[in-house]
Amino acid sequence: MPGVLPEGEPVPRDGALPAAARRSVGARGFGVYVHVPFCASRCGYCDFNTYTAAELGGGASRETYADTVLAELALAGRVLGDTPPPRVDTVFVGGGTPTLLPADDLARILDGIDRTWGLAGDAEVTTEANPETVSPESLKTLRAAGYTRISLGMQSAAPGVLAILDRQHSAGRATAAALEARDAGFDHVNLDLIYGTPGESAEDFAASLDQVVAAGVDHVSAYALIVEDGTRLAARMRRGELPYPSDDVAADRYLAAEAALGAAGFSWYEVSNWARSEAARCRHNLLYWTGADWWGLGPGAHSHVGGVRWWNVKHPTAYAQRLAAGESPGLARELLTPDEAHMEDVMLRLRLATGLPLSGLDEAGRAGAERARADGLLDAEAYASGRAVLTLRGRLLADAVVRDLLP
Repeated sequence: MPGVLPEGEPVPRDGALPAAARRSVGARGFGVYVHVPFCASRCGYCDFNTYTAAELGGGASRETYADTVLAELALAGRVLGDTPPPRVDTVFVGGGTPTLLPADDLARILDGIDRTWGLAGDAEVTTEANPETVSPESLKTLRAAGYTRISLGMQSAAPGVLAILDRQHSAGRATAAALEARDAGFDHVNLDLIYGTPGESAEDFAASLDQVVAAGVDHVSAYALIVEDGTRLAARMRRGELPYPSDDVAADRYLAAEAALGAAGFSWYEVSNWARSEAARCRHNLLYWTGADWWGLGPGAHSHVGGVRWWNVKHPTAYAQRLAAGESPGLARELLTPDEAHMEDVMLRLRLATGLPLSGLDEAGRAGAERARADGLLDAEAYASGRAVLTLRGRLLADAVVRDLLP
C-alpha cells in the first residue's frame, strides 16, 4: 500500500455505505484484500505502509493483529448487512510481509472471510511472502488452510543487487522457496523481479530470469525500479552514492524479460505480468484492473464497492484503536464520477493483453488511438477488430498511449 493517502470526505463512524453501492456489490466480481503492515527490516526502495518492530510504538502488535483484522471483518459484514456480495472470488494477503504472522493466524483470517461471506468453490487465495519467512512446514499449513497461490519477493538473483535493495534473503532462497511451495501443493507460484537497480548488469538480470524459469513457477511479475521520495535509496542517490535508474536500461531489461519468458512458455497478460496459462493469471489483480469490487482490511488498505472508494487510517495503532472503540477504521472516501471511472478504466484496461474497446473512447480518444496505431504502438489486427491492444513497443510507452486516449 502506498505511503501517502489521498484526501476525501469522511467515512461514517459505522462505515455505512450508500444503498446504491450495497445493491450493486459483486456484480463484476468480489475480492478481499488483507494488508499486513509488518516487516523485519525496511527495504531501501520501499515506501509502502509498513513498519518494523522499532517503528510500531505501542498499541499494535503482530500477536493481536489477526484479531484486529477479524474485528474489521465483522464490521464489514454488518455494513453489507442483508445484501451480501456473491461468494468471495479472490483473497489477497499483502504487505509488508504477511508471513511474519504465524501461519495459523493467516489461516484464522481466511476462515473468518469464509464465515463472513463464503469463499467460492474455485476461489483464488494468495499470500505474499518474503522467501526467508517461509518453511516447508509453514507452507504446508497455509496450503491446508485453503491458500492456493503464493507470491514470493525474489527481486534478483544477484547478491550485489539484493544488497543495494536491502533485501535480507540469500540469492538462491527465493527459488528454493518456490520449489518448497510446489511441494506443499500450491496450485500457483509467482516470483517478483525488480529490474534497473543501480549496479545491475544485463548478465545479472539474465541470470535472474534463468533462475525464475528453472524454478518451474507459472507466473512472473517484473517491475522497473521506481525511486520514491523519502526512501533510503532516494537519499543515497541524492548524495551521489548511487546513480539514478536509466529509462534506456529499463527498456532493455523489459525486452529481455519478454524474450526470455516468451521462450519459456510465458505470455504477458498485463504490462508487468506474465503467466504460463490463463489459469495461472492472478485473478485478484484482474479484479482491480477491470473495475470489480473488493474490501480492503488493514491499516492503509483501500476498498472499492459499488463505485465508492475508501481507505483506512495508516498507522496500525490508530487502526486498532478505532476498531477497539467499535468504529470503522475508514479515514476518507470518494464516489467516483463517470469521468473519473472512465479515466481509470482506460488507464487500467489498456495495460491488459485484452486491451479495451475503441467504442468506449470519445472522438478525441479514437483519434489518439489512430495515431498510436500508425506509430506502431497499438496492434493493427486488434485495431481492425475494434480493440486497442498494445504492441511490444507500445508496452514500453504505455503511459504515453494512455495520455493520447484520454481527453
